[in-house]
Amino acid sequence: MAEIATIARPYAEAVFSLAKQAGALDAWSEQLALASAVATDPEMSRLAADPKVSAEQFSGLFLAVCGDRLGTEAGNFIRLLVDNGRISVLPEVVAQFEALKASEGGVLDATVTSAFAMSETQLAELSARLETRFKRKINASVNVDPALIGGVVVAVGDEVYDASVRGKLQGMAYALTR
Repeated sequence: MAEIATIARPYAEAVFSLAKQAGALDAWSEQLALASAVATDPEMSRLAADPKVSAEQFSGLFLAVCGDRLGTEAGNFIRLLVDNGRISVLPEVVAQFEALKASEGGVLDATVTSAFAMSETQLAELSARLETRFKRKINASVNVDPALIGGVVVAVGDEVYDASVRGKLQGMAYALTR
């Protein structure tokens, strides 16, 4: 997985730089999302791996499927990925592009793991607290893990805050065995 991220990084950074210079981050986001959806289609994945299909044929088909929804520069980017045999990393390129875009806009992604489903109000309240803590806009997503027993675990970037019952019990067990 790290290898895919490493391969995708320079492509994502280059596209981000190009989109930022043109002031077209949102347009590129839409085009990359479309291209990623096409690239992850099982039939397209099969064709990409087929040695009987040339890079030129595949990129022509890919661009035809996307139609006029891809601009010239996005089309050239797709051709570059296909020519270099890197079309399979496109979803990771899109993920890294979106992360760069979010960080440019001052938005941080937060993953909230809760023992129980959270209401929109609870999530909004938690997001507001996180925004105060990090002084940036927070884009929170919620996962449910009943093994936490109660409470939440919040991951924002490299920081993890464990306010779960399971975490507290593990801390107590560690303290008692020391």
